[in-house]
Amino acid sequence: MDAKTIIARRVGQEFSNGDYVNLGIGIPTLVADNLPPGVKITLHSENGFLGLGPGAEKGGEDRDLVNAGGKYVTMLPGGSTLDSAASFAIVRGGHIKATVLGALEVDEEGNLANWIIPGKMTPGMGGAMDLVVGARRVIVAMEHTAKGKPKILPKCTLPLTAAKEVDMIVTELAVFQYLPRLTLTELAPGVTPEQVKEVTAAAYAVSPDLKTMSL
Repeated sequence: MDAKTIIARRVGQEFSNGDYVNLGIGIPTLVADNLPPGVKITLHSENGFLGLGPGAEKGGEDRDLVNAGGKYVTMLPGGSTLDSAASFAIVRGGHIKATVLGALEVDEEGNLANWIIPGKMTPGMGGAMDLVVGARRVIVAMEHTAKGKPKILPKCTLPLTAAKEVDMIVTELAVFQYLPRLTLTELAPGVTPEQVKEVTAAAYAVSPDLKTMSL
């Protein structure tokens, strides 16, 4: 199983029937295709959709159904389209159970940096600023390192998207939660605590109930 699928499958286990969930671009969009059997959630996309289904199959794309990451998606029965004001009113009103976002950096305090890449032009942080403050739970879904460098740091070095809002981090190696201190709670199958420590710059506690991810 590749790294992105491990992350998406583990994140998918965080949801229950009836939850309203926002999935950011990149790895988070894969969660829609990796939910446990029988779990039905309502997916929100800040560009104006409520009730998105899995990604569209090749040849079956509808050019009017594109998520916030520019990927073709499907709409489930009962789904609806919204203007930006209504879409963000759902977020700002606290109606989203969880938002799942990628990240460039996360730190010991639960700070998140996910919108600017040094040396590259970016249009801005988009809806992420609203989502991490408005959603009831913030889950970061990302690969553990970038070009071999840790992404879980003592302190973010990039401009923040939000301060002290992250509740959970899921990577291909481990799960961390803020309890309230950053705490290692799960390891991916075959991964050791020592391997995680080698590629994690942040200081963290280890849960006495540390377990293996169920995938």
